Amino acid sequence: MHIPGPDTRVVELRVHGILGATGDELTDSVASVDVAGDGIGRIMRPADRLRRPVPGPVLSAGDRSVPRIVEGYVWGGMTSGGLAKATWALLFPFALANMAHWMLPPVQTRNPVSRVLSTVLRALLRLSALLLTMLFVAQLTVISLDMVAAQCLSPGAPCLEFVPEAFRSFDVLRASVALLPIGLVVLLMHQLSTVSWQVSASEEEKPQHSARAPMLPGANVVADPDTPALRALHVVAALSTVVLLAVGGPFHPSADPRWLLSAALLVFCLVAVAGLDDPAGMHPNGKEKVLRTLLSRNPRRGLIGAAALLLCSVALLPGPLTGQLPGSGPTIDAITSAMVVTCVAVAVLLTPATLLARSTWKGCPRALRPWAGGWMSAPVLMLACMLGAGFGAGLAFTVRQTLVVDDAPGTPGPVLPAAFDDVTIFWGATTVLLVLAAVVGVPLLLFRRWRSGRTDGDSSIPDEIALLHAGRPEDQRAAANAWKWADLQRRYSHVILLVIAGVLAISTAVTVVARTIGLPPLMETDWLVTIGVVSLAGLAAGLLRLVFRAAGKRDTARYLGVLCDLVLFWPREAHPVVPPCYALKVIPELAQRATEHLADPNTRVVLVGHSQGSLLAAVAAARLLDSLPEADRERVGLVTAGSQLQWAYPRAFPGVVSHAALRDLAGALSGRWRSLCRGTDPLGGAVTTWSRQVYDGMLIGVGFRADGTEGPLPAATRGPTGALVLGGDHWLPDPQRGPFACRRWVPGVLGHSDYPGDPEWDRAVAMAAGLESPVRGAALPLHPQTPTPAQAPAVPSPPKSAPLTARGGDGGSLGDSAEELAQAAEEPEPAEPVQADEPEPEAAPEPQPQDVKARPKPSVLPELTEPRGRSAPWERAAALGSTEG
Repeated sequence: MHIPGPDTRVVELRVHGILGATGDELTDSVASVDVAGDGIGRIMRPADRLRRPVPGPVLSAGDRSVPRIVEGYVWGGMTSGGLAKATWALLFPFALANMAHWMLPPVQTRNPVSRVLSTVLRALLRLSALLLTMLFVAQLTVISLDMVAAQCLSPGAPCLEFVPEAFRSFDVLRASVALLPIGLVVLLMHQLSTVSWQVSASEEEKPQHSARAPMLPGANVVADPDTPALRALHVVAALSTVVLLAVGGPFHPSADPRWLLSAALLVFCLVAVAGLDDPAGMHPNGKEKVLRTLLSRNPRRGLIGAAALLLCSVALLPGPLTGQLPGSGPTIDAITSAMVVTCVAVAVLLTPATLLARSTWKGCPRALRPWAGGWMSAPVLMLACMLGAGFGAGLAFTVRQTLVVDDAPGTPGPVLPAAFDDVTIFWGATTVLLVLAAVVGVPLLLFRRWRSGRTDGDSSIPDEIALLHAGRPEDQRAAANAWKWADLQRRYSHVILLVIAGVLAISTAVTVVARTIGLPPLMETDWLVTIGVVSLAGLAAGLLRLVFRAAGKRDTARYLGVLCDLVLFWPREAHPVVPPCYALKVIPELAQRATEHLADPNTRVVLVGHSQGSLLAAVAAARLLDSLPEADRERVGLVTAGSQLQWAYPRAFPGVVSHAALRDLAGALSGRWRSLCRGTDPLGGAVTTWSRQVYDGMLIGVGFRADGTEGPLPAATRGPTGALVLGGDHWLPDPQRGPFACRRWVPGVLGHSDYPGDPEWDRAVAMAAGLESPVRGAALPLHPQTPTPAQAPAVPSPPKSAPLTARGGDGGSLGDSAEELAQAAEEPEPAEPVQADEPEPEAAPEPQPQDVKARPKPSVLPELTEPRGRSAPWERAAALGSTEG
């Protein structure tokens, strides 16, 4: 390991999480300026009054101070800001379908059955994504060509009366005007899918397979070279769907060459999408070589040109447009039915695939295993498909209601295909079931919470909280309530998604039964259809309103950007019509910036990530370790704060950020991975430890070790700021201890916010830089040479369980109980002059006679104080300042 020299410096490279951040917020300064980047991915430093970059505050590492440079990578502009990025929310179903691909369980390369299942599942996901695009375009065609051009604008129709009759009499003009927005939407989808962020780093990605679990986290998060071919297939399928709907639909074969050609193009697209596997091109066989040859640049242009000519032919020779188009209903029915079948097939085939992949995580505790046994891809795909179908149907009902307002009294308005009635029944049933689930679940949850508080009372403070907030009863009560709610959210957040998936499955079954055999209570009464129409209209109108508000208001744009932050981390794999993946730009540029700093042999780089930024920082650290020589790896550290790298990402994406990959990363960093966590944080949690409990006044647990293994860890040590350090996790007291002189202090329960404001932040950075040992001060004597006063509670009460013992010291643990420490303080010891910078110790309580029966020990731990010479510098600042005068 490199020994720090006199010229050693630390570069702290920070990455923010969801909701974005400004440079000032990220660098924790009053002003910041750009020092690198391209304006999209901005690297910023604190600035002085003249807007000049300045280094950050010095880093206290043990008994010395080390120069520190604070930099922040701001990437929030990639996902939020402006009307263009606000409209990305309309593609949220596409992004969900693409994310479902990354949630598949890892394939077992040595098991042929697992390989076949993985190949079929990925093909089904790509087919579902293609059907989702076709359904979206088909619904827009029904609105524009069928409902408006063929019904409302037909000659003599009492709809849109302001349109002159001269325009209504020309079918070519009406068809061209109706198909023009459809063509523009498809063109916009194509252009959006071609957008990618320009990466300024020179790093070249190694070929990886997205279905195979990587050795280090996120190693398979790379761009798919088949994305251009997949993009072309979606465009061709979308245009062919419009043509097929206009010339009669899929169930009415015609001698019209346009019908034959559009059907042939659709079949080719479906087959090609299913066959485009092996995204990294690592083992192309004969079939894939032929398919890639057919989908090279020139053939792709020919396919798109043929589909565009077909669309133009429909605009120039539309046929009769005097009423509802006969191909609208069958086209919507066929696409919807195929999409439901693929979703069911994915759900069925995922079951054996997860059972075969179970060997990769069966050794983990239950709390660390993938959600639903690795089956979460199925409900996410189902949610994406139903949201896509619901948004298109909601838009159609909203437009129809707008057109009906202008109708003459007593005349019927435009008619939608019967397939839209099925959608209304589906969403009506979904709304009713969701309301029932909320009516049952929310009171049950509140009742259990009330019953737990009534049974336990204020005296029932969990041992871990009592140990962390020793001597502070008010902080213990505030923390205990926040810990319960945060743990509830982390533990059951995925259950909400499973409940929604169950509701969608039941609603689908109800809709299928109602369509096939008929349900008199549902078909004769329109209450369910009415609820569905209102829900769909509210879904479409609410989303459109949110998009327009986000285009003009920064706060709304930031909250809308949360959706993009979560789903746009993943590269285009199953669905190409999604906004560009920011991870493909942020991760290599972070690694490149760190490499530039490491060119100085006296520099140590610590990547720091908060929330979603912790995933970016961890993957960048893994890439960095994989590319650096062995001698430079020891100068790389990682700090995560409020991270989801244990309770969320390995459980939702076991094939990308697996538990084993995180363990290997911790071993590669050899103890230089530090994680700041709060029990009050509902979004973040522990990263490197689990199965924690308090035993004999000590916090113990299991976690990652510095040698790359996992197992029981030494008891937690206490830092000078009151944090408990167990393995690589720093458990911060929340509310904070303090306030501290000459240091920013934030009162109250902070939860997921303001981690840099905690004084333990600097200590974690120093440990990640290899400048401080996590167990500094562990060799303190059992009886401190300086008296340690103990504060007894106002109303002592007997403990419910074994009494806890006070633990103090800078990273050490004292083995005596609170009363033994008080008795030890009365033992004679050599007189020691009181220094000017230390307050005079309080008088210790009188010791109890040995023959007197011991009194009950307090249930609240005493206030912890640090031994002489071990208090943090900012805690002694006031005393030091008084001596200077």
